[in-house]
Amino acid sequence: MFKDKIESFWSKNYKWLMFIPIIILIISLVLIGAKFARTGDLFNKDVTLRGGIAATIYTDKVFIEEEVKSALGVEATIKKLGDITTGKQLGFIIEVSDLTEEQLKVILKDKLNLEITKENFSIEVTTPKLSQAFFKQLMIALLFAFILMGISVFIAFRTFVPSIAVIAAAFMDITITVAIINLLGINVSTAGIVALLLVIGYSVDTDILLTSYSIKKKEGKLFDRMWHSMKTGLTMTACATVVMLTGLILSNSLVIREMFLIIFIALIVDVISTYFTNAGMLWNYCKRKNIS
Repeated sequence: MFKDKIESFWSKNYKWLMFIPIIILIISLVLIGAKFARTGDLFNKDVTLRGGIAATIYTDKVFIEEEVKSALGVEATIKKLGDITTGKQLGFIIEVSDLTEEQLKVILKDKLNLEITKENFSIEVTTPKLSQAFFKQLMIALLFAFILMGISVFIAFRTFVPSIAVIAAAFMDITITVAIINLLGINVSTAGIVALLLVIGYSVDTDILLTSYSIKKKEGKLFDRMWHSMKTGLTMTACATVVMLTGLILSNSLVIREMFLIIFIALIVDVISTYFTNAGMLWNYCKRKNIS
């Protein structure tokens, strides 16, 4: 049977499988550390976190990203707006920190020959001081959420190794996700930080399910209990992944797309951190404690 083959392979190779996410974690920490040493930030921030202006321009004229950046003459992020059904470009969003609103309007009029009106142009301005305050508060919220999650896990299981395994899996999910975000060149906004908060919840549910079945339930063999929890956990993850993909494909909202992309990446990462590292730590712990 398929499950018997998996059990045989797992019992022989779980130690090797357990270290695959750990190696990825180490590489991720190196990448994030290099990013911090080079820029002073753990990830790329958009204007909501570093300060600047975000201008939305609706126009029938089609511009390539390099053309707009060349006209601006400063570092900027260009995001295209399009119609999902027709694929037609509706305009674009400019995020820039080194221009004022008036300077941007002059460039759009003189260099890109765009007529700026109240109907086709809107702008959001975030001061550096305000954006830094937002970022600080969000990071504190992220830290407290992680700490409270850890306390809840220790209270629930009251044993060191299983609790550390759950916390380690959540830490892996966030860290590896941030490293992938950096590799993809995604600029993280306040919505992205909120998505990372949600990742903690998405992460620990499968880990707690796996741990509960492994050390608290006594029916059947240990592998059978872990196999059952894995099927349930993967079903939950698959459903959440479909929702995220649907939002990415159908939504025109850049905020929703950013949040869904971050959660989608984290869900994929969570599969290997939960069923390789967490499961391996639990398997080793249960064998040493004669939990079968």
